[in-house]
Amino acid sequence: MAKNSVERNKERNHEEQQQLVEKLINVRRVTKVVKGGKTLRFSALVIVGDGKGHVGYGTGKAREVPDAIKKAVERAKRDMISVPMRNMRTIHHDVSFAIGAGHVFIRSAVPGTGVIAGGPMRAVFEAMGLQDVVAKSVGSSNDHNVIRATFKALEQASSPRSVANRLGKKLGEINARRNFLLGKKTESSTSNNENIVKE
Repeated sequence: MAKNSVERNKERNHEEQQQLVEKLINVRRVTKVVKGGKTLRFSALVIVGDGKGHVGYGTGKAREVPDAIKKAVERAKRDMISVPMRNMRTIHHDVSFAIGAGHVFIRSAVPGTGVIAGGPMRAVFEAMGLQDVVAKSVGSSNDHNVIRATFKALEQASSPRSVANRLGKKLGEINARRNFLLGKKTESSTSNNENIVKE
């Protein structure tokens, strides 16, 4: 009986690993100078996600490229985060974060917008399953810094339910407040457009 449960767990883990999306961002050749000369290694940066709001990144270093990628994938699977998504297509609200000279901005978008992002940010969004999002990276274009800032920004994202629990309010109150603010923004934007047309 125990053997069957162990086999079932192995099969379930195997299925989960098959469903994960792996994206290789870059592979760099690293040279370390030691007393006996130089040692050559390869460093890999990988993004892993399940397409359902879970995503992680990892780096690996080894003498061969496949070994470095394998290490990076294992680390990315171990350090995955969960990001709340709205209707399984976009984030609930806008977020931003800065690391060093790099600053990333991530904005929620209406259906049909698609993934408007470039470089490693696009790989993160595709791996986690975002369908509609607008993102911009300003400043440093270093892949490691951009990904770290992107993950820090995504960690700030929260759902209306978590906000309601934190504030001790009902979910309907939070949604009503958000809809009111969104309606106010759209009204102000339309009035600005009308003023521009009049001018």
